Amino acid sequence: MRVLLDESLPHDLVAELPGHQISTVSGRGWAGLQNGELLRRARDEFDVFVTMDQNLPYQQDLRAIGMPVVLVHARSNRMVDLRPLIPGIVQAVEGMKPGELRRVNA
Repeated sequence: MRVLLDESLPHDLVAELPGHQISTVSGRGWAGLQNGELLRRARDEFDVFVTMDQNLPYQQDLRAIGMPVVLVHARSNRMVDLRPLIPGIVQAVEGMKPGELRRVNA
């Protein structure tokens, strides 16, 4: 799976998602893009977008954009709070359909 991590997630998370081709928004040079533009760019190059932006599903029509999104809800974006959610994130990214939203909660 080609996975794009939002800029709100730590780069350390890349090493925690083995078996996937992981890129980051900042690594692609897309930091600061508005969510709609970011998702439109990402849908052509990635299979799924992982974010902690809880407002994203309310601000964007994910079905119309066609980008699958995993929405992570944790106490913070520190690895200590994200590490327990990694199995759920790995499971969530598998077999997503265009425009689908999956939530991973603490």
